[in-house]
Amino acid sequence: MSTTSINIASHIPAMAKLSPERAAIIAPDGNGWKTLTFAQLDAQSDVYARGLEAIGIKRGVRTVLLVPPSLDFFPLVFALFKVGAIIVMIDPGIGRKAMLKCLAEIDAEAFIGIPAAHVARLLFPGPFRKVKSLVTVGPRLFWGGHSLENLKSLGGSEKYDMAVPSPHETAAILFTSGSTGIPKGVVYTHEIFDAQVRMIRDTYDIRPGEIDLPTFPLFALFDPALGMTAVLPKMDFRSPAKADPKLLIQAIETHQCTSMFGSPALLNNLGLYGVAHHVKLPTIKRVLSAGAPVRVDILKDMSQLLNADAQIFTPFGATESLPVSSIGSHEVLNDTSRQTSLGAGVCVGKPVNGTTVSIIRISDEPIDTWSDDLLVPQGTIGEIAVRGAVVTREYYGRPVQTRLAKIKDGIDVIHRMGDVGYLDAHGRLWMCGRKSHRVVTATETLFTTPIEEILNQCPGVKRTALVGIPDGSPDSKFQHPVLLIERVPHSNSTNTDFTKLDGAEFLKHVRAFSTGFPLTKKLSDFRVYQGSFPVDARHNAKIEREKLSVWAASDSMALAAR
Repeated sequence: MSTTSINIASHIPAMAKLSPERAAIIAPDGNGWKTLTFAQLDAQSDVYARGLEAIGIKRGVRTVLLVPPSLDFFPLVFALFKVGAIIVMIDPGIGRKAMLKCLAEIDAEAFIGIPAAHVARLLFPGPFRKVKSLVTVGPRLFWGGHSLENLKSLGGSEKYDMAVPSPHETAAILFTSGSTGIPKGVVYTHEIFDAQVRMIRDTYDIRPGEIDLPTFPLFALFDPALGMTAVLPKMDFRSPAKADPKLLIQAIETHQCTSMFGSPALLNNLGLYGVAHHVKLPTIKRVLSAGAPVRVDILKDMSQLLNADAQIFTPFGATESLPVSSIGSHEVLNDTSRQTSLGAGVCVGKPVNGTTVSIIRISDEPIDTWSDDLLVPQGTIGEIAVRGAVVTREYYGRPVQTRLAKIKDGIDVIHRMGDVGYLDAHGRLWMCGRKSHRVVTATETLFTTPIEEILNQCPGVKRTALVGIPDGSPDSKFQHPVLLIERVPHSNSTNTDFTKLDGAEFLKHVRAFSTGFPLTKKLSDFRVYQGSFPVDARHNAKIEREKLSVWAASDSMALAAR
């Protein structure tokens, strides 16, 4: 590997030389679209890089970036990579309290944000006591600092000589969503970013000249590095479930997109709308979806919008390691979905090239050093552990969480995914839920995904969530399993018999369905959850079972008091 290729920003001048006039970014502009070519992206990021250095944002400076995907976002990101600054990205959707905690941990030295972000910085100044350099993207009011126009005036017009970092030098700190625990800053090195670009490109046969519709900021960031044109749809990137399918389809058709990324919640709405309106998207040859398991009905609906040779791929991974494995909709619909419906869990495919997946015994304690004795027999459910070029080594400023999630094996670091699953005889990985969501009773351990995927098929059920609550015994460490149900709204149903059932009759109907499967026939506590399940802020797809557990426990207390 050459030293010049390790900086992810090096892909931009390479593409500018290869295809200078080709669009790198296409973004909404009023009722139309505005384009930034690869040559313009390279030149503008050079200008910003020189301006950033002039105001003190240099190599190694921790820089918070709170700017949504836009024509300003991409030149700024690649300018920060070019100078070798450490980019800090936090999803605003995690909430004010969690976000301020993340910012306090980072102790940032520079802050780049839209006006609303600067207002929040002034209202809650504690985490920003070390910030020396400020940049406003948009109207700069009374808070001082610099604007993008200032950066341009400071930048000049010469070619910027970008930083050549070492492979293990920190490039960014990307915070997890906190949907399954506290948000944690994942330390990304330049080597990891470089490996991700190569692995995503090779796994999905992505080629320069393709056109992508990314609906998640991190995937949007990879597009120019992969030589793809990124078409930014008209949507609020903080709420993918609320993206307007008509506008997504319009963007795909207008720009002849060949690829797209969408969370399961976004694809659900897009697929339902597309099927109802007989939409076809013949230019799309691949769809990527991540953030939560993608239901079979979503794959079926989306497949109807695509050509027969196009697929919906569901890469498995996490902020700490991505991608880990991948599977296409053809294999799911023609093979693994049948096993999923019987309680096998969700197949997430074979590990991608360059990644090794192991299944180890389940433990909530740290494992400091790797040993083959940790491994469980093939087909046995255990914790998923991953090693490879995209595996991150630590959480920023969180040694306790790092020790809980990482296992050392010589110079290698193995990441404990926090998910449970198993490998089948074909080397495919099956996911069975989060380790922290397993329900441990006095007689057995229940895993969420296999049980939920069975009961999600029950007529009238939209989705289910298995949670554990205290079993009522004094000082007991065991849990009582509760199966929560989100019903199909009457307005969305074509089978009114089940949506019209009252609460007691509906629960009787679900219980009867559950007796037909070995995994679910022993469940006894079924409850209807009024409204929609709470979901994560980032993908609007992961069910927040921690909140549901609290609700179920309080509901039990209320029932006992009656």
